[in-house]
Amino acid sequence: MLLLSTDSRMDKNKKNFEEISCDLCGSDKYSIVYGAEYEKEKDPELVDKFRASGDELLIDQLVKCSRCGLIYINPRIKSDLIVGGYSEGSDETFVSQADARELTFHGSIKEIEKYSQTNGKILDVGTAAGSFLAAAKKRGWEVYGCEPNKWLVEWGNKRYGLSLKSGTLFDQKYEEGFFDVVSLWDVIEHTPNPSEVLRECNKIIRTGGILVINYPDIDSLVSRAMGRKWLFLNSVHLYYFTKRTMTEMLKKQNFEVIKIKPYFQKLEMGYLFFRGESVSKIIGKTGGTIAKALKMEKRLVPYWLGQTFVVARKKSGVGK
Repeated sequence: MLLLSTDSRMDKNKKNFEEISCDLCGSDKYSIVYGAEYEKEKDPELVDKFRASGDELLIDQLVKCSRCGLIYINPRIKSDLIVGGYSEGSDETFVSQADARELTFHGSIKEIEKYSQTNGKILDVGTAAGSFLAAAKKRGWEVYGCEPNKWLVEWGNKRYGLSLKSGTLFDQKYEEGFFDVVSLWDVIEHTPNPSEVLRECNKIIRTGGILVINYPDIDSLVSRAMGRKWLFLNSVHLYYFTKRTMTEMLKKQNFEVIKIKPYFQKLEMGYLFFRGESVSKIIGKTGGTIAKALKMEKRLVPYWLGQTFVVARKKSGVGK
């Protein structure tokens, strides 16, 4: 198990870090967006950081590719350690919002049906506890899901009666052209190699099929306003996309973007204030206390902090 130092993490754990090139264009030239702040490290073990509900504000160095503009963490924890971290441990915090996510996803699957030609086979990559697939199943879809975290897979299978599979997308060996729709809800920014993930999605989606991605847009108004305090700017997000870089990455993997729009989610008010403590403990704790006193902590609240919904169609041919 990897132990992370709080004073000089890079110096003591250099063997666990890697320098990477841009995943979109391959360049190794970049400018620094935010410098590293490793002295703020609060998780003593890697497994505690890389989880579905991971919320530690960014302490790693964030860079911007000088050629194409893709923004990403560099250097970063090695890929195998990241995947290993996601695979282990429980995440009661994440599943506490299952009811809210089910409600949100009920609307999401209806939105997807506007673009899909059939309620056929759908795969959710990084499905966590399977709330999206539960909503899709109710609407007649044949559902499939994979998730690295073993505990979340077990929890989701018990709650929803699904057959979620443990492991990454690449572990599953799905057939070429098998799916009508593949979705990645708040997943692509966590992956060590987004291009490889999209290439595999292209392979397993039929020609004319749909890819759905939800990601936090670093060029959104709220992100630009909050700067380094933006809630989605955290150490478990390895890549930060804009509409332009997301479109370019999808185009490179033989997808045509047909819709991009803001994505509103619903979560409990108390949970939102709890997550907000990572930005401001005073506002988060005070808001949570007030919400509890007014018996509103369980009230579902729609919120938007830059989340962006993308629908892309697979063209004929293969990705690069």
